[in-house]
Amino acid sequence: MIVPQQLLEEATALLLPTTTVNATPTPTPLPTVQPDPITLILTQNATETGHRTLWVICVFMGVTSLVFYFLAARAPIQKRLFHFITSVITTIAFLSYFAMATGDGVSWRTISVAENSSHTITEITKRQVYWARYVDWALTTPLLLLDLAFLAGLSGYSILVVVVADVIMTLSTLFATLSNLEAQRWGWYTISCISFLTIVYQLGYKGRNAMADKDNRTRAFFGTLSLFTLIVWTIYPVVWGISEGSQITTVDGEIIAYAVLDLLAKPVFGSWLLFTHDRNLVRSTISLDGFWTEGLTGTGAIRVGLSSRYHDDIAY
Repeated sequence: MIVPQQLLEEATALLLPTTTVNATPTPTPLPTVQPDPITLILTQNATETGHRTLWVICVFMGVTSLVFYFLAARAPIQKRLFHFITSVITTIAFLSYFAMATGDGVSWRTISVAENSSHTITEITKRQVYWARYVDWALTTPLLLLDLAFLAGLSGYSILVVVVADVIMTLSTLFATLSNLEAQRWGWYTISCISFLTIVYQLGYKGRNAMADKDNRTRAFFGTLSLFTLIVWTIYPVVWGISEGSQITTVDGEIIAYAVLDLLAKPVFGSWLLFTHDRNLVRSTISLDGFWTEGLTGTGAIRVGLSSRYHDDIAY
């Protein structure tokens, strides 16, 4: 029997496996990758107002220094101790403000960092730190205290305590400013305030006792000048707390506030002291001879060893 060709082809098709061929291959899906967000950097910095303030105070400190040096040249060399100290104070302040105005005494501190749910940093906030200001304070505030200590006639021990407390106060404030952790920042701030209270005690209590044997005019002048200084110095930590401590005020506000305080604490203080001293309105016991006036020759020679009086006592 002959099988028709059509039936043979159909039977063969049923027996063979069916293969489907796609002309276009299906692409393999790639995993989805989320790009990291771009970190936003915010800055708190001085504007034109702040820069102009720095330059104005810089010039004012320089001119004041020249005036103080002129007053020193007019005074007898034995009476120039207050002039020298006060002139150095404003000179250092001039250098500090020049450094800040030109951008050499400035750095940046990170005050906050924001992260998203995947702990990726999304925002960084930085604030300008004028570290030259603290170099100024570390050098000038001990000199200011020396002016008051010499005027009152404080003991050497009290003077040493005041100077050491002042250095600790300034350095603690600097460490608080540079600290990135809030707890450490306010811890350093507390140490600074305790040091300031030590200064208040030494000037207010010890200084008052040292002035007991002075005339009424000198006592009144020391009391007024020291009270003025302590009030101005009390405002400094308040300004720090609302500016560098908690970043409530702008950098411009910080610069202006410190500028006003520096003018009061240095040129105004120095002018008040020197003009009162030069007009002999107070009885100053500071009169230096010997090495201060003569140098290393003659009566100003520095002698190491036993004094002549001690030799005379032995010979006797």
